[in-house]
Amino acid sequence: MLELSFNAFVTLMVVVDPVGLAPIFAALTRGNSPKRKRALAVRGTVIGAGILFLFALAGDVLLQALGIGIPAFRIAGGALLFLLALDMIFARPSGMRSRTVREQEEDSYEEDISVFPLAIPLIAGPGAITTVLLYTGGRSIPEVAAVLGVLAGVLLLTLVSLLLAPRIMALFGETGANVISRVLGVLLAALAVQFVLDGLAASALSG
Repeated sequence: MLELSFNAFVTLMVVVDPVGLAPIFAALTRGNSPKRKRALAVRGTVIGAGILFLFALAGDVLLQALGIGIPAFRIAGGALLFLLALDMIFARPSGMRSRTVREQEEDSYEEDISVFPLAIPLIAGPGAITTVLLYTGGRSIPEVAAVLGVLAGVLLLTLVSLLLAPRIMALFGETGANVISRVLGVLLAALAVQFVLDGLAASALSG
């Protein structure tokens, strides 16, 4: 249980990347009053949390409805997280967290960034949703409860990071945030490979 909680914490911290969200949030809310920034941070985190908790609680049902086994999802999820890790390591724009040109144009007309792009895809993006499903799918109730507790903790840290975005930017700067992102990317790559290996092992045993 402790190992599961630790692995879930590390993976979610890397995927959601609270520290890395700070400069993005600061840029998106430039020109807004401190009060509005707080409101956007709270609303975006709450919406993102709702989405992730929904997938955490209904993930098994969704996979069963689609006829997808846990081993297959672990392999696919591991591959997806590995691609995200490569994006983080090489600082390439990720299709899982970046916006299309049309979405950027729409965002320029919309002042409320709490739903998009903050909640989706920055907090509750494909990588975070995949991670939640990987750690809750096929687990016992105590294990799912432990993962949900870890998820709540990571989301709380995310909210704190957004609220303290100006101070974080002053402390680390953009370069510091990029260095942290690259180091976390290496850890995520290793965890992603482990997901694939676990999926292959489970598939071999079930076969």
